[in-house]
Amino acid sequence: MDWQKNLLIAAILATLLMLVIRWHEYQEKLPVPGTAVTQTTSPSVNPTSGSPTDAVANTDIPVAANTSSESEKNTQVATAAQMINVKTDSLDLTINPVGGDIVQLALPRHFLKLDTPDQPFVLLDNRNNHTYLAQSGLIGPNGTDVKSRPVFSSEKQEYSLSEGQNQLQVDLVLQQGEVKITKRFTFTRGEYLINVEYLIDNQSSNNWSGRIYGQIKRDSQNFVKVSALEMNPYLGAAITTPDEKYKKITFADMREKYDEAQSLNNRDLRSFNFSNTGGWIAMVQHYFVSAWIPDANSNNSYYLHKSDENDLYLMGFIGNITEVAPGTQGVISANFYAGPKDTERLEQISPYLDLTVDYGWLWWVAKPLFFVLKWIHELVGNWGLAIIGLTLIVKALFFKLSATSYKSMAKMRKLAPKMAEMKERYGDDRQKFSQEMMKLYKTEKVNPFGGCLPLLIQMPVFLALYYVLMESVELRHSPFFGWILDLSVKDPYFVLPIIYGITMYFMQKLNPQPTDPMQARIMNMLPFVFTFMFLWFPAGLVLYWVTNNTLSIIQQYIITKQIDAEPTAK
Repeated sequence: MDWQKNLLIAAILATLLMLVIRWHEYQEKLPVPGTAVTQTTSPSVNPTSGSPTDAVANTDIPVAANTSSESEKNTQVATAAQMINVKTDSLDLTINPVGGDIVQLALPRHFLKLDTPDQPFVLLDNRNNHTYLAQSGLIGPNGTDVKSRPVFSSEKQEYSLSEGQNQLQVDLVLQQGEVKITKRFTFTRGEYLINVEYLIDNQSSNNWSGRIYGQIKRDSQNFVKVSALEMNPYLGAAITTPDEKYKKITFADMREKYDEAQSLNNRDLRSFNFSNTGGWIAMVQHYFVSAWIPDANSNNSYYLHKSDENDLYLMGFIGNITEVAPGTQGVISANFYAGPKDTERLEQISPYLDLTVDYGWLWWVAKPLFFVLKWIHELVGNWGLAIIGLTLIVKALFFKLSATSYKSMAKMRKLAPKMAEMKERYGDDRQKFSQEMMKLYKTEKVNPFGGCLPLLIQMPVFLALYYVLMESVELRHSPFFGWILDLSVKDPYFVLPIIYGITMYFMQKLNPQPTDPMQARIMNMLPFVFTFMFLWFPAGLVLYWVTNNTLSIIQQYIITKQIDAEPTAK
């Protein structure tokens, strides 16, 4: 009996540990947002020859092969009045004419807080205390970003998607001698995907040659307020490679590689470099993602490294060389996504981009669960009811397995008085006690593993559902009923966690009680421990566990009553 209870406690503690690993220590409070600032100067460039992924000292712009060795600094300053503002139904962003970079991007459909619908969630930001922007340009022999960042011109500073208009184009123009270069941003109604094109009109007598690059520049600040008992979601870079569908590269990874390169005085070692046909590179955070998606048919070079500037990191791609003959036009393009982690849409944009909705190693279980959750929501129109419906389906699938487990525990509970009597009779003679206990199991046809193994088999499904409820942006700011206005945050009055603790207490009372006093005390403490933990868990996750426990109590109570009614062997 003792070893069986030890196994049960170990299984419970293992579950607790696997939940706790999704938490983190206290983080700094969210910095007070500063006023928006402009990119006053373009970084200095010191081009050198090398591979497409080589980076240059004191710059955040990549360098292509066959680049001139000249160096000069762009001293152009973009004022707030020169910034280009674009508004659609899905995006509200600012483009800097210096380089044509997206320096700020907000999501009008997603609020900063539930009670501030007039304040959209800001994803990309370039403020006094934060750097997060999307850069793009042309490098190579005739690139616009070879010696400095180019300064584009536009017809106006304010663009908006009109009612009934499906697409909006914003053109930034640069005259490069006899070559006219138009950087065109195309926005689509209802979309978070931005098409970035370079239209090359070569009216010179020479071939025009260059490569497109796109990169995300960000500091490592985590703006998510978390306490020691809240989940700390992943914040960092992600990429798909020929060897790995989804590879995380953290800020710490890039910083460590940078420090190693510095110690060896070899800058070529500071980058993570990959090549891939198509592919993507992303910056991942809770609920939202930004990503560059280059041409799916070209062989693109990817790089990730820490910048020479303090606490700034670069993750980007460089496309193939493009040549435009004299008197002809050419187009180079890439896509940039900035928005919610919508699994279905990300899957359509590029293979494996949907894996940025990070379900962990149980993604193969989590994805079908999310599909069912979304299907139920389409029927009932409430994510809380969808969670309850999904719980019912999961319980139905494991009904037989759960029944086996509950029957075993009910039999063990019924034998508890005899076990206690045997323990008292044989005292410290553990060998004799074990022999008599095995005889009793055999006589009563009880499998001591029958209560634990079915629960362990179900564990991957429960953990996968945990990831689904934590990662689903659809639950963000989604109400249930009554006081629960947001399923993605904790219950404001802690009603659900308290109900969860009560259900866990009653479940324990239906289980066989340990004969060892220490084990009994540990088991009695678990409802309080888990209740305390769940105080900070998202209400949607606690709702799942409350529903699951309630269904389990009903099923276990019925089975226990049936087993208690059966005669016991003399």
